[in-house]
Amino acid sequence: MTNPQAPRSPNVLWHHATVTRSDREQVNGHKSVMLWFTGLSGSGKSTVAHAVEDVLFKQGCRTYVLDGDNVRHGLNGNLGFSVEDRAENLRRVGEVGKLFVEAGVIAMAAFISPFRSERRKVRGLYPHGDFLEIYVSCPVEVCEERDVKGLYKKARAGEIKNFTGVNDPYEPPLKPEIVLKTAELRPEACVAQLLGYLRQHGILKEA
Repeated sequence: MTNPQAPRSPNVLWHHATVTRSDREQVNGHKSVMLWFTGLSGSGKSTVAHAVEDVLFKQGCRTYVLDGDNVRHGLNGNLGFSVEDRAENLRRVGEVGKLFVEAGVIAMAAFISPFRSERRKVRGLYPHGDFLEIYVSCPVEVCEERDVKGLYKKARAGEIKNFTGVNDPYEPPLKPEIVLKTAELRPEACVAQLLGYLRQHGILKEA
C-alpha cells in the first residue's frame, strides 16, 4: 500500500472553490459540522447516528453518515485490523468527513475509535468548532448482552483477536462535547439530547 503520509508533490495545490462553505450553509439553512460518535461495539453508535440523520433529513438538512462497516466495503476495503491499518482507517474517514463539512453537510462518523490519541489526530484535521466528539457511553456488560453482530461471542471464543472491550482497551473521551448514555436512555431521547445541543450552539436553527 502506498504510504499515505508521503510528502505531496510541489505541483499539488489546493484549489479554492468559487462556491464557498458559507454559501452552502446559507442555502442549506444550517451550519456544517462533523459529529464523531465513539464507543464500544454494541453501544449504539450507528443506531443513534442514523436516527439523528433521519430526523435531520426530514427537517430538510443536508446530512450523511460515514459508518464503520460501510467504508470498509469500498474506500477502506484494502485495510485490515492491525494497529497501523486501524489508524489509517480513521485518518481517511476524517479527511473524507472534512470534505463533507466543506460541502456544507452535517457529517456523522460512527466508529469505535478506541484511542484518545487517534481521535485527537482526527480532531486536529478540523478547524476549531467543526468537530464534535460524542461519547456513546454504555457498559461493556450491556454491549455484550446486546451483541447484535455476535462479535463478543467470537472474541471470547478466540475467533477474533484484538477486539476492543475484550482483548484490547477502550479509552473513554476525557472532555467530549456530548455524552449519550445509551444503557439508560432510549434512542429517541439520545437524539433529542443531541439535537438540543446543536440548536443551543447555533448549528441548527431553533425549532
